[in-house]
Amino acid sequence: MAKKVVIVGGGIVGCMTAMELVKRGCKVTIVERNQVASQTSGESSWAGGGIIFPLLPWQYVDAVNVLTNNSANTYRELSERLQHETGVDSNFEQSGFLLLPSFDVAAAVAWCDNNQVLAEPVKASAFAVQSLSGEDALWLPTVCQIRPPYFMQAMRHWLVQNNVTMLENTELVPLQQTDVLNTWQTLKGDILTADQFVVTSGAWSFELLKKTSAQLNIKPMRGQILLYKPQKNLKQIVYREGFYMIPRRDGYLLAGSTLEDVGFEAAVTREVRDEISAKAQAIMPELEGMPIIKHWSGLRPGTPENLPTISAHPSIGNLYLNTGHFRYGLTMAPASAKLIVALMLGEQPALDASPYACH
Repeated sequence: MAKKVVIVGGGIVGCMTAMELVKRGCKVTIVERNQVASQTSGESSWAGGGIIFPLLPWQYVDAVNVLTNNSANTYRELSERLQHETGVDSNFEQSGFLLLPSFDVAAAVAWCDNNQVLAEPVKASAFAVQSLSGEDALWLPTVCQIRPPYFMQAMRHWLVQNNVTMLENTELVPLQQTDVLNTWQTLKGDILTADQFVVTSGAWSFELLKKTSAQLNIKPMRGQILLYKPQKNLKQIVYREGFYMIPRRDGYLLAGSTLEDVGFEAAVTREVRDEISAKAQAIMPELEGMPIIKHWSGLRPGTPENLPTISAHPSIGNLYLNTGHFRYGLTMAPASAKLIVALMLGEQPALDASPYACH
């Protein structure tokens, strides 16, 4: 008889976890407070830039890079598979990543050498990018991107095709301490039953678990992004000091993103719009006076050191956690899903699970 699993949260991490469980023959239900793959304000899975690379990996602990490295290599094949099986093109592109100063050149080059990531010192002017400092840049030609809203739509189609139940516009009551979790009640009073539950609720995870996991250090961090459609677009991702610009296949250009500790406030602000616009124009002066097509935000699950929790709950049987991926939910999702599913099914994980344990 197929194992019944309820996944709490329908973002990229939840959907990827569902896909892994379906592959193992489990009967899966996703419970989502909004709608899976919808562009609802506050959801980070569709709102992010879609860079399949951890921006400045030499600044992170090894446990973060283990997940991002193991995940990045899967997206090309995964996007091709989803397009073949669902007809939805996720806009996977190997667009490359141009890193502008200032940054720790020695640390960047050493990390790239140690991790077999091609990195080439270049002049930013060779890429038709106006660098404020005029210093040397670093070109990483193998870095890829994907279009998060399209990828989420493809995932949703695949999950529906594979008989995953979706309980949308459904919220659960915060958990009380118990020895074993066999049922979980919705705010409407419905009772969900399963053999196992896994929380993949991103920024909302702590609100569900705070009475049972006081050490779970997750809080919402808002990020705002602008969208342009310049007459002549960049040909590669450009990054400088926490700010990125991402060209899309259809001619659009993303510029962002902020890190704001404002709780669950998902509104956008004029002040940040002006700040992002100024940074974008410093790199592409031709954007001055151009209309901003769209301005949106998402709430990331902020954690110390960008380190997620991927483990069994420390005190509640049948409950698992795959959450707290901060800026890298998409970048870590495939490896995180494989790891949590191995733990749930009693298998030996391919990766060391100990750095991601919930204590």
